[in-house]
Amino acid sequence: MTTKFLLPESQLPTHWYNVVPDLPAPPPPPMGPDGKPVGLDALAAIFPQALIEQEVSGERWIPIPETVREIYRLWRPTPLHRAHRLEAALKTPTKLYYKNESVSPAGSHKPNTSIAQAYYNRQAGIKRLVTETGAGQWGCSLALAGQLFGLEVRVYMVKVSYGQKPYRRSMMQAWGAEVFASPTDMTNAGRQILAKDPQSPGSLGIAISEAVEEAAGRKDSNYALGSVLNHVMHHQTVIGEEAKKQMALAGDYPDVVFGCCGGGSNFAGIAFPFYADKAAGKQVRLVAVEPSSCPTLTKGVYAYDFGDATGLTPLLKMHTLGHDFMPPGIHAGGLRYHGAAPLVSQLVEAGLVEAQAIPQLETFEAGALFARSEGIVPAPESTHAIAAAIREARACATSGEKKTILFNLSGHGHFDMGSYDRYFAGELKDFDYPTEAIRESLAHLPKIA
Repeated sequence: MTTKFLLPESQLPTHWYNVVPDLPAPPPPPMGPDGKPVGLDALAAIFPQALIEQEVSGERWIPIPETVREIYRLWRPTPLHRAHRLEAALKTPTKLYYKNESVSPAGSHKPNTSIAQAYYNRQAGIKRLVTETGAGQWGCSLALAGQLFGLEVRVYMVKVSYGQKPYRRSMMQAWGAEVFASPTDMTNAGRQILAKDPQSPGSLGIAISEAVEEAAGRKDSNYALGSVLNHVMHHQTVIGEEAKKQMALAGDYPDVVFGCCGGGSNFAGIAFPFYADKAAGKQVRLVAVEPSSCPTLTKGVYAYDFGDATGLTPLLKMHTLGHDFMPPGIHAGGLRYHGAAPLVSQLVEAGLVEAQAIPQLETFEAGALFARSEGIVPAPESTHAIAAAIREARACATSGEKKTILFNLSGHGHFDMGSYDRYFAGELKDFDYPTEAIRESLAHLPKIA
């Protein structure tokens, strides 16, 4: 009975997969407030040319530089596990597999893109990278990449997560990064938010505003983003590419693939390579799972909106709850974002990808069950995919239907035990974001001329 399906380093992917050529229509272009497409020169203030080219690329395969692959070998290819013990606990005829991205040095899937972004910025002569982070996985991953490529890193960390997850902050500092609780008084964007609400818990949109503002104001600095943009989605597809090979080793293929979704990189990483099969006629369901307290895909609208809170970024066509949406302080901090990746949003809008929203208590229940059966304590973000997989497996236990389920374990919860403490103490609550509050936020969507 095989538990782990392993690939040798020789089978590490050589290219990132770009989903754009397989979309049902070309992606809507980024826009300015005047309703005209944004030129690439607008991106050059904060991104290196190589990443801009990837952002607009129509090529199905993008070569992975050998220097990047060399660093990937520190932890890739990651294992694919058959969750035999979880299957037994659920008494389900379903076969459950998970891709274990928690084995990276930073403990999550995020280094798949942080290493690539640091490489291209170093090649362009950039000395500093500025970014935001929610739960801290992205900040840790960029700090690691900065250390490996000799780049300074500054991180604006969402204030509520800065307090909830002090050891992620410590990990960033261990790799040499500066970390500040956002909103700060260091940027115009931060001061603007604090003037309205001195006790603001922060949001990813606010932290993005602060990071973009700083990066655009310094010639030696660029901005690095851990999700949402196309090039980030491309870099994460090494997850699904490996998983397809490993499922073949298992002599199996998924009926359904689950990935948690905040900005979208986690879901895209596991699901996009399988979407290539779906586009070619293969039957496979792809499900993006989000918190019911931040229901971007399930209750948001598909519209042009800013990627940040104060309107510094170009307008992107995406599912959004409104750029000034302020999510509650749930513990899955990496999923507290008002928008979803344009590529993921386009596929959801076309009905080619499904979306589910799950409440916080159910996700922690799923995380605890997974830990007690499989032995790994998952990050709160990952528990959303686990909870959706468990729902599906339990439905099969009732119906007797046999399915193969694949989900992405995108990170471990070693630095999230304070969240689990509150769950075990009965202190956590479910937050269903009020429809009226969403409607109010959506009323502030930019009006494109």
